[in-house]
Amino acid sequence: MVLFDLDKLNSEIAALDEEQNREGFWNDQKSALEVVNRLNDAKSKVQGYLTIKNDYDELSLLLDDPDSKNPDMRELIEGMEKELQKKIKELRVDLLFRGEYDHFNCTLDIHPGAGGTEANDWADMLFRMYSRYCESHHFKWQVLSYEQGEEAGLKSATVKISGKNAYGLLKGEKGVHRLVRISPFDSNARRHTSFASVNVVPEFGKISDVEIDPKDLKVDTFRSGGAGGQNVNKVSSAVRITHLPTGIVVSCEVERSQLFNKQTCMEMLADKLMQRKIEEREAKLKSVVGEQKNIEWGSQIRSYVFCPYTMVKDNRTSYETSDVQGVMDGDLDPFIDAYLENLSYNSK
Repeated sequence: MVLFDLDKLNSEIAALDEEQNREGFWNDQKSALEVVNRLNDAKSKVQGYLTIKNDYDELSLLLDDPDSKNPDMRELIEGMEKELQKKIKELRVDLLFRGEYDHFNCTLDIHPGAGGTEANDWADMLFRMYSRYCESHHFKWQVLSYEQGEEAGLKSATVKISGKNAYGLLKGEKGVHRLVRISPFDSNARRHTSFASVNVVPEFGKISDVEIDPKDLKVDTFRSGGAGGQNVNKVSSAVRITHLPTGIVVSCEVERSQLFNKQTCMEMLADKLMQRKIEEREAKLKSVVGEQKNIEWGSQIRSYVFCPYTMVKDNRTSYETSDVQGVMDGDLDPFIDAYLENLSYNSK
């Protein structure tokens, strides 16, 4: 259940406004940006609520009008009702974003599990699914790196996703995704199970306090290729950076300039190290070491079954649907909403 506390939000806005007007506020840019983001988020929620209240009052007056059953009036009322329902749903989802970094942009990585061509193809199907989701939500989808599989699909892909609450919406997609289907690569038409992992990292930007020692880096350059390469097989402009202490690898091939690709890689590496730092801190506070899931049976967050029946089921929320094609075309909202609802309920 999502509760809206207008008095609490107004009090928060007043306190943040006072903080923003404090002398020397911008001396600590990291803290200042956090305050500004929290203030804008609170104001957006209040404005959303006031808009809904105003629309509801107008709709109530129309329903009380003696001419409300007139065909033209009825059509107007039905249109206003649909628009009001849409705004209520948007605010309701917005209220579920309680994470400190939910309003950030993010990067999304996809890697196939063991299984060769079959797993590579599954990873590419997920790549398409998320691109369709972002398209339907008017998010900017920028492919930073894309390594094709030898026969089909992809070996790895990294995309940057920009838009309102991008990380908050997609953070629940992090984990292992399992596919069951009749393999198009099996001449005997046997049923196969494939796995792919998805990682979602917020774009911390200026608030990141990670320091990276150049001595800890291994930098490789290679020729751009695949869906993200703009100058395919011409020059070695693509960059791959390995952070030796952690084993984290990032790559970028979206720009023609090796310098720009390296800069993007450093930004992605800083984001991943920041995320790692936060997760380690949270695990320490809870005295629990997070379990690292392998990309294999029993570790999946969601299963996609194409055969012998059709079903997509999230193992964390138990939400499921038989509309597999709709999901693969990017209809992820019910799964994301269920995850956020579950997260909100468990955090109380």
